[in-house]
Amino acid sequence: MLSRKRKSKLKYVGAGVLMGYSCVQPLHAADPVFSHVQKNDFAIAGSLSNAWADYDNDGDLDFAVSIKGGEVRLYKNNNGKFVNVGPKMGLPTSGDEIRGLSWGDFDGDGDVDLLGGSNVSPIPSRSYVYRNDNGSGFVEIAAEIGLEIPGRYSRQSNWVDYDNDGDLDLYAANRAGANRLYQNDGGKFSSLGYDSGTVDSRRTVGVCWFDYDGDGDLDYFLANQSGDSDALMRNDGGRFTDVAPELGMDETLRPQSQGGVGCAVGDYDNDGDFDLYVAVYGPNLLYKNNGDGTFEEVGAALGVTEPDHTVGAAWGDYDNDGWLDLMVIGYHRVDGVQVPLNKLYRNTGDGFSDVTSHSPLINAGDHGVEWIDFDNDGDVDLSLTDGYGEKGGHFLFQNDLKRGKSTGVLAVLPLGKGRTFTKSGTEVRLLDRNDEVVASRIVSTGGGYNTQSATPVYFGLPSNDDVTVEVRFMGDDGGSIKRIENVSVKGKASILEVIEP
Repeated sequence: MLSRKRKSKLKYVGAGVLMGYSCVQPLHAADPVFSHVQKNDFAIAGSLSNAWADYDNDGDLDFAVSIKGGEVRLYKNNNGKFVNVGPKMGLPTSGDEIRGLSWGDFDGDGDVDLLGGSNVSPIPSRSYVYRNDNGSGFVEIAAEIGLEIPGRYSRQSNWVDYDNDGDLDLYAANRAGANRLYQNDGGKFSSLGYDSGTVDSRRTVGVCWFDYDGDGDLDYFLANQSGDSDALMRNDGGRFTDVAPELGMDETLRPQSQGGVGCAVGDYDNDGDFDLYVAVYGPNLLYKNNGDGTFEEVGAALGVTEPDHTVGAAWGDYDNDGWLDLMVIGYHRVDGVQVPLNKLYRNTGDGFSDVTSHSPLINAGDHGVEWIDFDNDGDVDLSLTDGYGEKGGHFLFQNDLKRGKSTGVLAVLPLGKGRTFTKSGTEVRLLDRNDEVVASRIVSTGGGYNTQSATPVYFGLPSNDDVTVEVRFMGDDGGSIKRIENVSVKGKASILEVIEP
C-alpha cells in the first residue's frame, strides 16, 4: 500500500493544466445550510437514479434522472438554471423502467455516453446504451455493441478499465441473476467467463471499484441483498478472487431481510488510503483501510450505522474543512407509506456528528444521493431522489456556506489520453509543503443508488497554502503518478485538468 509519506517508487510524469476552478472559500460555522433549487420543476414522483456529467462539454455539470414509467430526463445546466432536454436529445419518455444510470466515455471520443439498466421482470429485461454524439443527441446502440444484457434485473453498472488497456469495460450487477463483467474490445463488448471469477449469482445491488491493495489494478466490492454475503473481489491481472472471508468483510449468516444495498469509497481519515462505507438493510458498515491490505469495521464505534433501511451513501466535504462528511439515504414506513430517513454526518476529524436536524430540508431522499458542485462556486451541493414517497422528486439543494475566514478549495479532473473521461478509479491526493497527505479523493466508479457520475473530485482545504497534487493512474507495477507542485488554491474558480501521460 502507499504510505502516508508520499515517497513512493511510482514514476512521476509531467504537469497538469489549470483550466479554471481553485478558489478561496470562506470558513463558516459547521452547521449545514442548504436551499431548494427549482423545487417545483424537480418534484416528479417515482424518481430513481440521478447521474451527473458535463454531457455537452460546456464547463458545467448537467444531470440525468430515471423516472418510473421509463422516462429518462436530461437536465441541461444553463448557468445554474436547469432545462429538461431529454426528449429532443433522443432519450426515452416512456418504456422499460430504467433502474440505474451510469455515465462513461466507452468509445473514447471525448464525450460521455449513458447506460441505463432496466428493471422489467421477469423477461424481457435489458440494458440500454445511449451514445453521445458530440453533445447534439443520443442514439441507443446496446444491441450493436453487445450490451443489451437480456434478462438482467439491473442494479449498479460500472464503467471501469479493469484490464488497464485504456478503454472502459462494463460491470453489470444483477439483482436476480448472475453479475457479469464485459470486456471492451474496440467498442464491442463480450462477457468474461466463469474462469475469470466475475460470474457471481449473489443478489447484488451496489458495486464499488477501487484499488484496495495498491497494486495498480481496480478491485471491486459487492453489496449483496436478501441475506447473501458480501464480497471483495481482488483483481489479479484480470482474474478475480473473493478475499472478503479472510478479511472479515463477508457478513455471512444474515437473515434474508437484511443485506447490502449500496457502497461509497472515500478517505474519511485523510491517511491516504481509501475506506469503504456500506449501506445496509440492517446496521450499516464502515470499513477503515489499515493501509496494509486489511480493513477494520468501525461504523458502530464512530456512530454511523443508522438508519436500518439504508439504500445509498455518498462522501462529500460540505463544510470545506478538509474532512469528508457522509450523507446516508434511507427510509422507514409510517402508516404503510415509505418516508425518507436520512442522516448527514459531519466529520470532525476525530469522529462523526449527526447534523441532520440543522438542515431538515435535506431529509428528502429515499434512494439517490450525489455530491456535486453544479454552480462552480467552490462548495459541494446535494442531489437526492425520492422514488417511493407520496409526492417524490429528484431534489437539488444548493450549499449556502456562511462567510468568515478564508480557506482554499480545489477541483481536480483526471482525463485519459485525448481528454477522454475514462479514468474512473483514479486516485487524487493533495500534499502539503512537507510532502504529507492532506486529503485524498477517488474518481467515481459508481455509488449513490445504481449511479455513476462523471465529475471532478472536490477538495476543501483548511488553509489557502499552495499544495502539491498527485494523481495516481492505474497501470502495471503499481501504476504511475503525475505530480503537479505549487498549485494555488487562491483566486477565481478553476478546475485542474490532469491528463494521463
